[in-house]
Order: sequence, then C-alpha cells, then structure tokens
Amino acid sequence: MLTEIVSVLSDYTFQLVALGTGIIGLLSGVIGTYATLRKESLLGDALSHAALPGIGLAFVLIQRKELLFLMMGAIVSGLIATAIVQLITKKTLVKLDSALSLVLSSFFGLGLVVLTAIQNNPNAQQAGLSSFIFGQASAMLSRDVQLIAAVGVILLALVVLFWKEFKCYTFDPMFSRSLGFSSKLIEFLLSMMIVLTIIIGLESVGVILISALLIGPSIAARQWSHRLSSVMVLSGLTGFLSGVIGTLVSSMGENIPTGPVIVVVVSLFVFGSLLFAPKQGLVARRIKKRNKQKQFLKRLNELKEGHS
Repeated sequence: MLTEIVSVLSDYTFQLVALGTGIIGLLSGVIGTYATLRKESLLGDALSHAALPGIGLAFVLIQRKELLFLMMGAIVSGLIATAIVQLITKKTLVKLDSALSLVLSSFFGLGLVVLTAIQNNPNAQQAGLSSFIFGQASAMLSRDVQLIAAVGVILLALVVLFWKEFKCYTFDPMFSRSLGFSSKLIEFLLSMMIVLTIIIGLESVGVILISALLIGPSIAARQWSHRLSSVMVLSGLTGFLSGVIGTLVSSMGENIPTGPVIVVVVSLFVFGSLLFAPKQGLVARRIKKRNKQKQFLKRLNELKEGHS
C-alpha cells in the first residue's frame, strides 16, 4: 500500500493534476467563503450550469478545444446569467432562489442542446467537450495548470486589495454604502471572481459538482472559527487538501473519476467539522449541554440539601 502511494506521488501526471486540482480547491474555498456568508450558495450552482452554453458556443466559433477561449465563452455566459438574475430580482416580484433556479435550468438545458448539436457534427476537435458536464481532471495539461495558477494569482490579489471593501459589503451592505464604497463595483467584482473560480474548475470537476467544491470548504471552516480571516484560510486549506487527496485516491484506483472523489472528500471534511468542531460541532454542543444539565442538577441537589 505504501509502495503504491509513493509510486503515485512520484508520477509526473499525478503531480500535475494534483497541483491543478489543489489550486482550484484553494480558490474555491477562498472565493466561496463570500458566497456562503452572503447566503448566495445557490449562485455557484446556477453560474456553473450557466457556463455550459458559453463553452459550446465558444467551440462553435473557434472550432477547436482551446481552454482559454472556452473559458472566455463561459465567463460571458456566466455574466449574462448573473445580469438576468439581478434584473429579475430587482424588477419583478420573483425572489432570488426562484430566479436562480430558473436561470440554472434554462441555461443548462440550452448548453445540453448546443453540445448535442456539436457532437452530431463530425469534428475530431470536439472530443472531450462532454467532460465539462461531469469533469475529467486527467485531461489536464501543463498549460491548463499554468492558466489556472495565473487566474488564481489574480483572484487572490483582488481578495487582498479589496479585503476591507469585500468584508464590509459581505456583512453590512448598507454600512458599506454609507462609507462611500460603490456597491455596484463590489458586487460586480465578487460576481466576476465567483464566475472565474467556477470556470477554471469546470474541466476537472464539471458543472454539476463544482458548486459543492465552491461551498463545501467554507461550510466546514465556518464550524471552527468566527473570524473571516481564519475562516478563509481554513476554507482554502480544506479545498486544497480535498483536491490533492481526491486526486490521490482517484489515481490509486482504476476508472475512478477524479471530480466526484474530490467532492466526496469535501463532504467528509464538512460532516467531520459539523460533528467534531470544538465549539460549533454537534458532539461538542451535546457534551456542553450534558455538562450544563449535570451542573444544574448538582446545584439543585445542593439547594435541596441546604433547605432540609
């Protein structure tokens, strides 16, 4: 077993894919923290599905599977979906969750139609497009990892540069406006960052599972701390470890898809944190409740003995 693990760890393909999925997990954890705290978890699911028609239409335009151009198409599609959601929620009586569900299903249906039309045409370059639905991390190339790393540096730099603005807008948008921060600019930047994070993870995790990677690490980290900085660091670390461990488990077996395994690892982190976190965990809260009951009964017995 140990020999097999060492053999996998020394493999160049594993190292490349693990680095790529680790970076994706790190970015998903950091950027997803904002979506979770703003109670917009479904936004990641909607935007990931909305990216599918953009990927298909970008391929129709360039007639080859070039990740950079496919990402650009997905970004445009994701931003259009975001604009539609905001328009519906602001100009109609439809609530956010209903608008997100509508956009999610509509854009995903359109994406499936476009991909089906592409696959019906004889073109060798179309091979692998369907991997964007469920993910195929093993197809990751060196230039893909370099592109993911470059996007990651940009996103992390934006988090650092706009730390105060993002923090204030996340917890109190009204107070943020009173300080003179442009709510439209901040909202656009956050939406763009979420879209970019989703797009770079589509090839490895897929449109169906990427939302779990975006939200899961921040939920797990939230159980361990109440400070934004600590939650973001823990969330990024959880996402990174999930990507690397999921890739390792997938590489050790045969025909085990990497994306679903990564999501399973994220889920284990989430359930483990929900159960065993020292303050917020269900086990810790149960123990604390029992201790309080024992203290109450002990105090009650002492009062009874004092009166008797």
